[in-house]
Amino acid sequence: MLSKKKEKVQVLSTSKLAEGIYEMWLKTDMAMEKGAGRFIAVYPRDGAMLLPRPISICEQDVERGALRIVYRVAGRGTKEFSAYRQGDMVEILGVLGNGYPLEEAEGKTALLLGGGIGIPPLLELAKELEHCKKKIVLGYRDAELFLKEDLTKFGEVFIATEDGSAGTKGNVMDAVKENKLNADLIYACGPMPMLRAIRSYAARRQIPAWISLEERMACGVGACLGCVCRTVREDAHSHVHNARICTDGPVFRAEDVDI
Repeated sequence: MLSKKKEKVQVLSTSKLAEGIYEMWLKTDMAMEKGAGRFIAVYPRDGAMLLPRPISICEQDVERGALRIVYRVAGRGTKEFSAYRQGDMVEILGVLGNGYPLEEAEGKTALLLGGGIGIPPLLELAKELEHCKKKIVLGYRDAELFLKEDLTKFGEVFIATEDGSAGTKGNVMDAVKENKLNADLIYACGPMPMLRAIRSYAARRQIPAWISLEERMACGVGACLGCVCRTVREDAHSHVHNARICTDGPVFRAEDVDI
């Protein structure tokens, strides 16, 4: 495992994938550190924006020594990132957080559920889950199906769109129901209402589920306590029902968090 570090890295390429959705490939030896579901913190150049933006790792290319991130423009920081071009330098901190447990899926059928900007980390997850059958359900607002073609290389893909313009009309759980999908375990990333529905579904079916919590973060290393979530069990050290998403997560066993 590589130690967590801050470094300036080169932008290899950038492109727009859909309305408001961009990708960036970065040259860094952080690509050597596997762990689907983990993230990096990207620092804006604008000195008025002190805090980095946490962005999940979409894909790792070990041979090229490159990381791919896919993000939605949501404010000044990510707007700045969308203007970067090949050859630009950017400061990042990584690799951060804990990823999905892959060994749980060996020889089984895994259901991968992604909603909106929760879709990108599923690509590296699908790549790293080598010894299991994968059913991948992706939820979008409309028919701009970013990353769909990338994910079809690694499993059977099902689509849900809010406006009904592609696949099932509705959300990922509507697509699961319509396509009568069953699995031995679930991996998921997406907005909180989606994760709550998945947690409830997994509990009813008694299916192990791991969910990645999306949350605004400040320090990204657990020092500021700005991204705390409530847990079912009491922490053995602090004796409170809390966990830090940036260091204890972002991936949690669904039954362990109170969302």
